[in-house]
Amino acid sequence: MHIPDGYLSPQTCAVLGAAMLPVWRAAARKVRATLKAKQVPLLAIGAAFSFTIMMYNIPIPDGTTAHATGGAILAILFGPWAAAIGLSIALAIQALFFGDGGILAFGANAFNIAFIQPFASFYVYKLLAGRSPVTHGRRVLAAGIAGFTGINLAALAAAVEFGLQPVLFHTASGVPLYSPYPLSLAVPAMALAHLLVAGPAEGIVTGLVVHYLERANPALLQLYPEGRAAAPAGAGGPGLKGLAIGLGILVLLSPLGILASGTAWGEWSPEELQQMLGFVPDGMVKLAASWSHALFPDYAVPGLAGSFLAEALGYILSALVGLGIIMAIFLAVHRFTARKEKPGANYHAR
Repeated sequence: MHIPDGYLSPQTCAVLGAAMLPVWRAAARKVRATLKAKQVPLLAIGAAFSFTIMMYNIPIPDGTTAHATGGAILAILFGPWAAAIGLSIALAIQALFFGDGGILAFGANAFNIAFIQPFASFYVYKLLAGRSPVTHGRRVLAAGIAGFTGINLAALAAAVEFGLQPVLFHTASGVPLYSPYPLSLAVPAMALAHLLVAGPAEGIVTGLVVHYLERANPALLQLYPEGRAAAPAGAGGPGLKGLAIGLGILVLLSPLGILASGTAWGEWSPEELQQMLGFVPDGMVKLAASWSHALFPDYAVPGLAGSFLAEALGYILSALVGLGIIMAIFLAVHRFTARKEKPGANYHAR
């Protein structure tokens, strides 16, 4: 989930943002040292896949919604450090251009989705897959369980962050200043959404992608160094065309995400909270509007509203804009990486 601004105190946001700084630094160093120029377009497609799959909202029985993130498949294909970079870029674009997730809460969202999830998913996958060959069916099951586990641990972290707010930050009379939901409510609510819906969705998506790649292009499952030893002989090189076509289909089908009614748990606006609770915490009022410059708030394009067809077109345009920004960022990374790999380039990985 994407925590909006106002649900977490500035202190909480600062702590979680500070916790991500060494992660981003280590990830940048490891990716810079190991990522080859020819792999950058694949990571770009992976980040774009994550961005797009998060637009597919799924209804929850309690009237809210949830979504998969694609974090597990990025970790399996590129390793957890590269996945942390790709997911962080996707989250930053969502927050800045689409108002999906807070700017102050960006570090918290990255901690949950771009750190806890890919690392948990990767090591669960590594443990369950063992030394089985890349094309072994065991890896599909391992990928599914890894996806389910990673997103649920990320959701649990978000629930704890929500639930600690009314304990740590409240008025003298005990009224919460930020998230009004205690641990006894936040943890079960997030568990319901992710154990029953988002987790299975993440697991199925991850397993299906690995199953497809085993049949269509097992070389993609060898990109991360630890997968090379089990690579089948003669595996073909990664093909960008098929992946790009698949991503294009996801973009065209993305309006399916607006069919699910309701808001994701913990992503309600102050106006929605006022209707639900009868009050809005003071701290939330001050922080909720800290960023009002989103290009397409909630993936809605101005002028494209009033009918499902118009909203669907706006949703597709938003997806295309997001993917265009991601591709532009990775194009710059690709040029830098290709330049450093040229013979005689004056570059030393630190």
